[in-house]
Amino acid sequence: MDIYVLQGVLIPFLGTAAGSACVFFMKKEMNDMVRRALTGFAGGVMTAASVWSLLIPAMEQCENRGRTAFVPAFIGFWLGIFFLLLLDTFVPHLHMNTDKAEGPKSKLAKTTMMVLAVTLHNLPEGMAVGVVYAGFLSGNAEITAGGALALALGIAIQNFPEGAIISMPLHAAGKSKGKAFLDGVLSGAVEPVGALLTILATSLFVPAMPYMLSFAAGAMIYVVVEELIPEMSEGEHSNIGVIMFSLGFTAMMALDTALG
Repeated sequence: MDIYVLQGVLIPFLGTAAGSACVFFMKKEMNDMVRRALTGFAGGVMTAASVWSLLIPAMEQCENRGRTAFVPAFIGFWLGIFFLLLLDTFVPHLHMNTDKAEGPKSKLAKTTMMVLAVTLHNLPEGMAVGVVYAGFLSGNAEITAGGALALALGIAIQNFPEGAIISMPLHAAGKSKGKAFLDGVLSGAVEPVGALLTILATSLFVPAMPYMLSFAAGAMIYVVVEELIPEMSEGEHSNIGVIMFSLGFTAMMALDTALG
């Protein structure tokens, strides 16, 4: 595999690891307003990436279909939604600031289910990076090296606060800083694994590229609507979540346009 592609696949994971390392340098538990702001920023980045890096290229690849160019993107998007819905239903996990676990009943520790929740969140991001790099490797004209790098950097930027959001509460819940850091890092390890598997799968089914791009978009939008928007809007002073969502959206839009 091209070393350039391998580096791109690892960039988002490094963002998560760097964010998780905040547990070593920040003494206090993360302020609720800061957490909402970071969650909103992550949601904005993921939403913009879904549109500019995934859905638009998926439809551009089907321009020869004329008025039905949207069909593969439509189908792939809904497949991504249903895929995350299935994972959300059958994998036990626990979201931040709640004691009620989702998925099947489990005897797993609360902290373990929190890590699983973030892992579910990270999977579609890894798939998104993987399918874009797969498109670049296939010589797809709509996906450039700069566009693929823009997506990887955008995901890495929003992964930095996510790493802190998972490691710091785990430390506050009683885990040592080292174990909290390791759990944060492991929650992001699914991204390069998911990206590499997606690259391999897509290389075998190049004609399915528009479906794969929109599949990743649907999976990411599911995470944004089901998890990030509720978390950024809870409690008082929730406007900070909206502002940071908008900042993340425009930052990712600018990054994709400038590098793509």
